[in-house]
Parts: sequence; C-alpha cells; structure tokens
Amino acid sequence: MHKHPHRNGLRISAMALACAGYLAITGCSSADDELARFVEDTKKEPGGRVDPLPEIKPYETYVYGATDLRSPFLPSSPGSGAGLAGVRPDQKRNREFLEQYSLDTLKMVGTLRLGGSIYGLVQTKDGLVHRVSPGNHIGQAEGKITDISPSKISVIEIVPDSLGGYMERPAALALNE
Repeated sequence: MHKHPHRNGLRISAMALACAGYLAITGCSSADDELARFVEDTKKEPGGRVDPLPEIKPYETYVYGATDLRSPFLPSSPGSGAGLAGVRPDQKRNREFLEQYSLDTLKMVGTLRLGGSIYGLVQTKDGLVHRVSPGNHIGQAEGKITDISPSKISVIEIVPDSLGGYMERPAALALNE
C-alpha cells in the first residue's frame, strides 16, 4: 500500500489543470489566427469608390411680415369672449320647473295638439310627465324650446365658451318609440 495516497490525487489535479490551460491557450490563439487572416484578406481587396458629398444649399432666412395683423391666439376684441354679442343667461328671469333637471335626464314621450297649438310631453326621471310649448325653458343650460314637432323638441342652450363669454348651442329631445 501507498504511504501517501493523496499524492496521486495531486498528480491528477495538476495534469488536469495543465490540459485545461493548454486547451484555453490554443483555443484563443486559433480565433486570433482567423481574425488576422480576415484582416489580411480584407486589406488585399481593392477599396470601393466613395461618392462626393451632396451640395448643400445655403440657408435662406424667413422674415415674418404679418406682425401688424391680428394674432390668431387672442380674442378678436379683448374682454368680449368669442360668443355672439349679447348672448348671456338672463339671471333675473324666473326659473321654470323643468330647469332643475339636466337635459339628458329628460325624455320626450309624445305631443299633444289643443286648439291649433302643439305641445310636447316631457317625462322627468321621477316618472312625471310635463307639458311644454315653444318659449318654455328646459334643462340646466338655459335651454329655450324653439320648435316642437311630432318626433322631437328643438332647444337652444346658452353655454359658456372657452374665452369667458357665452355661445348658443342647439340641442334636442327626440321621441323614443
């Protein structure tokens, strides 16, 4: 039997380490050899022709000539807003019952003809039906009824515009069949 059994293990480990080192060195050198051959082959090939640079036109300055005209970013007459002149809600007018409801919560349920006049029948979200005629106000946006036909009630609302004024906006309640 061997007096020193661990010596064989050391010998095998050293041999394995030497083999691994040899393989690593030869593996890297072969990749470098391929790279060196590629560079040599590329240098032997004739160079390509490079096109001349395109002609660059000189910059032409632009002079803005509309400084004396109205700016499109400002209202046409300051302080008036963009709405129609004189269009604004009548704050002194007595409010009508259907003005407490938003127009989109009201429903046209029919029309009624009495003595040559036509009336619209409007139902609230509570289920109550109200009779309206042209000139009545309806909805929370100062809506005024302008026309009643068998299929719809036409309304003109007065709503704020984006510039601090007011504008008229058409709306309608259509008959749901």
